[in-house]
Amino acid sequence: MSDYKAEFVEFAIASNVLCFGEFKTKAGRMSPYFFNAGLFNDGDKLKRLGEFYAKAIVDSGIAFDVLFGPAYKGIPLAASIAIALAGMGRNVPYAYNRKEAKDHGEGGTVVGAALTGRVLIVDDVISAGTSVRESVGLIREAGAEPAGVVIALDRMERGTGEKSAVQEVREQYGIPVVAVVTLDNLVEYLERDEKRQQALRAVAAYREKYGV
Repeated sequence: MSDYKAEFVEFAIASNVLCFGEFKTKAGRMSPYFFNAGLFNDGDKLKRLGEFYAKAIVDSGIAFDVLFGPAYKGIPLAASIAIALAGMGRNVPYAYNRKEAKDHGEGGTVVGAALTGRVLIVDDVISAGTSVRESVGLIREAGAEPAGVVIALDRMERGTGEKSAVQEVREQYGIPVVAVVTLDNLVEYLERDEKRQQALRAVAAYREKYGV
Protein backbone atom coordinates (compact mmCIF):
# COMPACT_ATOMS: atom_id res chain seq x y z
CA MET A 1 0.00 0.00 0.00
CA SER A 2 1.37 3.42 -0.99
CA ASP A 3 2.23 5.74 1.88
CA TYR A 4 -0.40 8.26 0.81
CA LYS A 5 -3.12 5.58 0.94
CA ALA A 6 -2.31 4.75 4.58
CA GLU A 7 -2.17 8.48 5.30
CA PHE A 8 -5.59 8.92 3.71
CA VAL A 9 -7.14 6.21 5.92
CA GLU A 10 -5.63 7.91 9.00
CA PHE A 11 -6.88 11.28 7.77
CA ALA A 12 -10.41 9.92 7.20
CA ILE A 13 -10.51 8.35 10.68
CA ALA A 14 -9.17 11.52 12.34
CA SER A 15 -11.82 13.57 10.50
CA ASN A 16 -14.60 11.18 11.65
CA VAL A 17 -15.31 10.56 7.98
CA LEU A 18 -14.46 6.88 8.43
CA CYS A 19 -16.13 5.35 11.49
CA PHE A 20 -16.39 1.81 12.84
CA GLY A 21 -19.45 0.31 14.55
CA GLU A 22 -22.82 -0.74 13.10
CA PHE A 23 -24.33 1.24 10.26
CA LYS A 24 -27.25 0.48 7.95
CA THR A 25 -26.41 0.97 4.26
CA LYS A 26 -28.81 2.06 1.50
CA ALA A 27 -29.00 -1.61 0.52
CA GLY A 28 -30.27 -2.44 4.02
CA ARG A 29 -27.07 -4.22 5.05
CA MET A 30 -25.52 -3.74 8.49
CA SER A 31 -22.01 -2.50 7.74
CA PRO A 32 -19.20 -2.44 10.33
CA TYR A 33 -17.87 0.81 8.87
CA PHE A 34 -19.25 4.02 7.43
CA PHE A 35 -17.64 6.61 5.15
CA ASN A 36 -19.21 10.08 5.09
CA ALA A 37 -17.23 12.36 2.77
CA GLY A 38 -19.51 15.28 3.70
CA LEU A 39 -17.48 15.63 6.91
CA PHE A 40 -14.43 16.83 4.97
CA ASN A 41 -16.01 20.17 5.77
CA ASP A 42 -13.39 22.82 6.43
CA GLY A 43 -10.61 24.50 4.49
CA ASP A 44 -7.74 22.38 5.76
CA LYS A 45 -9.58 19.08 5.24
CA LEU A 46 -10.67 20.07 1.73
CA LYS A 47 -7.11 21.11 0.85
CA ARG A 48 -5.71 17.79 2.02
CA LEU A 49 -8.53 15.85 0.35
CA GLY A 50 -7.75 17.46 -3.00
CA GLU A 51 -4.08 16.56 -2.58
CA PHE A 52 -4.90 12.89 -1.92
CA TYR A 53 -7.13 12.76 -5.02
CA ALA A 54 -4.41 14.46 -7.08
CA LYS A 55 -1.86 11.84 -5.99
CA ALA A 56 -4.26 9.02 -6.92
CA ILE A 57 -4.93 10.63 -10.32
CA VAL A 58 -1.23 11.03 -11.09
CA ASP A 59 -0.58 7.49 -9.82
CA SER A 60 -3.30 6.09 -12.11
CA GLY A 61 -1.72 7.49 -15.29
CA ILE A 62 -5.16 8.32 -16.73
CA ALA A 63 -4.86 10.85 -19.57
CA PHE A 64 -7.43 13.66 -19.34
CA ASP A 65 -8.01 17.28 -20.33
CA VAL A 66 -10.78 18.49 -17.99
CA LEU A 67 -12.01 17.62 -14.48
CA PHE A 68 -15.77 17.28 -13.98
CA GLY A 69 -17.49 17.27 -10.59
CA PRO A 70 -21.13 16.16 -10.58
CA ALA A 71 -23.44 18.16 -8.30
CA TYR A 72 -23.32 18.38 -5.42
CA LYS A 73 -20.41 16.64 -3.67
CA GLY A 74 -18.32 16.60 -6.82
CA ILE A 75 -18.26 20.42 -7.04
CA PRO A 76 -15.86 21.17 -4.13
CA LEU A 77 -13.94 18.02 -5.04
CA ALA A 78 -13.24 19.17 -8.60
CA ALA A 79 -12.16 22.62 -7.37
CA SER A 80 -9.86 21.26 -4.64
CA ILE A 81 -8.29 18.69 -7.01
CA ALA A 82 -7.67 21.35 -9.66
CA ILE A 83 -5.91 23.49 -7.03
CA ALA A 84 -3.86 20.52 -5.81
CA LEU A 85 -2.80 19.58 -9.36
CA ALA A 86 -1.83 23.21 -10.03
CA GLY A 87 0.37 23.00 -6.93
CA MET A 88 2.02 19.94 -8.47
CA GLY A 89 2.76 21.86 -11.67
CA ARG A 90 -0.23 20.84 -13.79
CA ASN A 91 -2.88 23.46 -14.45
CA VAL A 92 -6.13 21.81 -15.61
CA PRO A 93 -9.59 23.30 -16.18
CA TYR A 94 -12.61 22.04 -14.25
CA ALA A 95 -16.38 22.11 -14.64
CA TYR A 96 -19.47 21.02 -12.77
CA ASN A 97 -23.18 20.77 -13.43
CA ARG A 98 -26.31 22.29 -11.98
CA LYS A 99 -29.16 20.07 -10.89
CA GLU A 100 -31.56 22.34 -12.77
CA ALA A 101 -30.86 24.17 -16.03
CA LYS A 102 -30.45 27.95 -15.78
CA ASP A 103 -32.75 29.86 -18.15
CA HIS A 104 -30.96 33.24 -17.93
CA GLY A 105 -27.40 34.56 -18.16
CA GLU A 106 -25.16 31.95 -19.73
CA GLY A 107 -27.90 29.33 -19.32
CA GLY A 108 -27.43 25.58 -19.49
CA THR A 109 -26.50 23.03 -16.85
CA VAL A 110 -22.69 22.99 -17.07
CA VAL A 111 -20.65 25.66 -15.24
CA GLY A 112 -16.94 26.40 -15.61
CA ALA A 113 -14.68 25.10 -18.34
CA ALA A 114 -16.06 23.71 -21.59
CA LEU A 115 -16.36 19.92 -21.69
CA THR A 116 -13.89 19.07 -24.43
CA GLY A 117 -11.49 16.24 -25.13
CA ARG A 118 -11.10 13.66 -22.35
CA VAL A 119 -13.08 14.45 -19.21
CA LEU A 120 -12.25 12.89 -15.83
CA ILE A 121 -15.21 12.54 -13.46
CA VAL A 122 -14.49 13.04 -9.75
CA ASP A 123 -16.92 12.00 -7.00
CA ASP A 124 -16.89 10.70 -3.42
CA VAL A 125 -18.16 7.14 -3.92
CA ILE A 126 -20.10 5.07 -6.46
CA SER A 127 -23.25 3.55 -4.98
CA ALA A 128 -25.86 2.91 -7.65
CA GLY A 129 -23.85 4.56 -10.44
CA THR A 130 -26.59 7.16 -11.08
CA SER A 131 -24.22 10.14 -10.80
CA VAL A 132 -21.75 8.54 -13.22
CA ARG A 133 -24.49 7.76 -15.73
CA GLU A 134 -25.73 11.36 -15.70
CA SER A 135 -22.18 12.69 -15.95
CA VAL A 136 -21.31 10.47 -18.91
CA GLY A 137 -24.49 11.64 -20.63
CA LEU A 138 -23.59 15.32 -20.15
CA ILE A 139 -20.01 14.77 -21.32
CA ARG A 140 -20.99 12.90 -24.47
CA GLU A 141 -23.78 15.39 -25.21
CA ALA A 142 -21.10 18.10 -25.23
CA GLY A 143 -19.08 16.14 -27.79
CA ALA A 144 -16.40 15.06 -25.31
CA GLU A 145 -15.41 11.62 -24.02
CA PRO A 146 -15.34 10.35 -20.42
CA ALA A 147 -11.73 9.45 -19.50
CA GLY A 148 -12.53 7.69 -16.23
CA VAL A 149 -13.86 8.15 -12.72
CA VAL A 150 -11.94 8.87 -9.51
CA ILE A 151 -13.56 8.28 -6.12
CA ALA A 152 -12.40 8.39 -2.49
CA LEU A 153 -13.35 4.84 -1.45
CA ASP A 154 -14.20 1.66 -3.32
CA ARG A 155 -16.18 -0.51 -0.89
CA MET A 156 -15.63 -3.51 -3.20
CA GLU A 157 -18.99 -5.07 -2.40
CA ARG A 158 -21.76 -6.52 -4.52
CA GLY A 159 -24.64 -4.37 -5.61
CA THR A 160 -27.96 -5.96 -6.61
CA GLY A 161 -26.14 -8.63 -8.63
CA GLU A 162 -22.81 -10.38 -8.35
CA LYS A 163 -20.75 -7.36 -9.37
CA SER A 164 -19.91 -4.17 -7.50
CA ALA A 165 -21.14 -0.76 -8.63
CA VAL A 166 -17.55 0.09 -9.60
CA GLN A 167 -17.22 -3.06 -11.73
CA GLU A 168 -20.53 -2.30 -13.42
CA VAL A 169 -19.38 1.24 -14.30
CA ARG A 170 -16.10 -0.08 -15.70
CA GLU A 171 -17.91 -2.61 -17.88
CA GLN A 172 -20.86 -0.46 -18.94
CA TYR A 173 -18.81 2.55 -20.07
CA GLY A 174 -15.45 0.94 -20.78
CA ILE A 175 -13.61 3.47 -18.62
CA PRO A 176 -11.24 3.06 -15.67
CA VAL A 177 -12.45 3.70 -12.12
CA VAL A 178 -9.74 4.68 -9.66
CA ALA A 179 -10.13 4.98 -5.89
CA VAL A 180 -7.88 6.85 -3.48
CA VAL A 181 -8.32 3.77 -1.26
CA THR A 182 -10.16 0.47 -1.57
CA LEU A 183 -11.55 -1.96 0.99
CA ASP A 184 -8.35 -3.98 0.52
CA ASN A 185 -6.31 -0.93 1.59
CA LEU A 186 -8.57 -0.43 4.61
CA VAL A 187 -8.15 -4.06 5.68
CA GLU A 188 -4.37 -3.79 5.25
CA TYR A 189 -4.36 -0.67 7.42
CA LEU A 190 -6.43 -2.37 10.15
CA GLU A 191 -4.13 -5.39 10.10
CA ARG A 192 -1.27 -3.09 11.14
CA ASP A 193 -3.21 -1.44 13.98
CA GLU A 194 -3.25 -3.58 17.13
CA LYS A 195 -5.95 -1.37 18.66
CA ARG A 196 -8.42 -2.05 15.84
CA GLN A 197 -8.43 -5.83 15.67
CA GLN A 198 -12.11 -6.01 16.57
CA ALA A 199 -12.92 -3.68 13.68
CA LEU A 200 -10.67 -5.77 11.43
CA ARG A 201 -12.59 -8.97 12.28
CA ALA A 202 -15.94 -7.26 11.65
CA VAL A 203 -14.81 -5.78 8.31
CA ALA A 204 -13.32 -9.13 7.24
CA ALA A 205 -16.58 -10.95 8.05
CA TYR A 206 -18.57 -8.32 6.11
CA ARG A 207 -16.23 -8.64 3.13
CA GLU A 208 -16.59 -12.42 3.21
CA LYS A 209 -20.37 -12.06 3.02
CA TYR A 210 -20.76 -9.19 0.54
CA GLY A 211 -17.38 -8.67 -1.12
CA VAL A 212 -16.50 -9.13 -4.78
